[in-house]
Amino acid sequence: MATHQEYYVPNQSHWPIVAASGIFLTLCGLAMTLFNMQQNKDTGLSLVVFLLGSVLMAYMFFGWFATVIRESHQGLYSDQLAISFRRGMGWFIFSEVMFFAAFFGVLFYVRVLSVPWLAGEGDKGMSHMLWPDFVAQWPLLLNPDPEQFKTPKAVIDPWHIPLLNTILLVTSSFTLTFAHHALKAGNRAKLKVFMVITLALGITFLGFQVSEYIEAYQELSLTLASGVYASTFFLLTGFHGAHVTVGTIILIVVFARILKGHFSDEDHFAFEAGAWYWHFVDVVWLCLFMLVYVF
Repeated sequence: MATHQEYYVPNQSHWPIVAASGIFLTLCGLAMTLFNMQQNKDTGLSLVVFLLGSVLMAYMFFGWFATVIRESHQGLYSDQLAISFRRGMGWFIFSEVMFFAAFFGVLFYVRVLSVPWLAGEGDKGMSHMLWPDFVAQWPLLLNPDPEQFKTPKAVIDPWHIPLLNTILLVTSSFTLTFAHHALKAGNRAKLKVFMVITLALGITFLGFQVSEYIEAYQELSLTLASGVYASTFFLLTGFHGAHVTVGTIILIVVFARILKGHFSDEDHFAFEAGAWYWHFVDVVWLCLFMLVYVF
């Protein structure tokens, strides 16, 4: 007969249906809101649907992870299940790699193929007949049809806020690694200090990104309505910012568990999973900084 030392099969749970309902309402509300904004319609009801889905998702995360933590503290998880957790997190991060690879692929297609085609280059050069005066350049500040797409005044200077954010995020990866070493060494005081520093760096990063978006909209006229460069810029940086937000929430939860003494020097997978995710977000930002801001 199987025992908990071999594998743990959890009891029936309502959390999967709560998660499915939350995801459905969140995505429906988001789609409805975007559609209503495009059609200049009232977004009140769609925002209510979106917020309801978000509340359900928050409730699901809080309750489901609390259940997992409780089961772990009861000693129900075996070494085999620990391996499953690690494989699951690995596959999740791989799916995130594919997620961002798709958007970087969009950037490549637009920058290397579509824009030169519009200027008359290659087999698709017939597109040049539509806008004979169009000049291929990147960043694309002079749109083929300026009457339809507003022309931005400039792009974000990579050597100010983006460079500072790069330093902040890279530094946070180092401080999180130092925290991990402190946890394995059993040094709780150093662990807490480095976790606080990591969280402060991540929150500061998000604050600077909000400031950057305000500058882009108000001073540079760089908006979603100003052409394909702005679209790819906000697509990549926006999704990355969302991932940094999720990573920050994960680390806050991990820090709260550290304060409660939940982790030991050998049993701390939740910390490791959060660290993996944070390092992944850091690597994505380095690629984004070079391909979106610098080159």
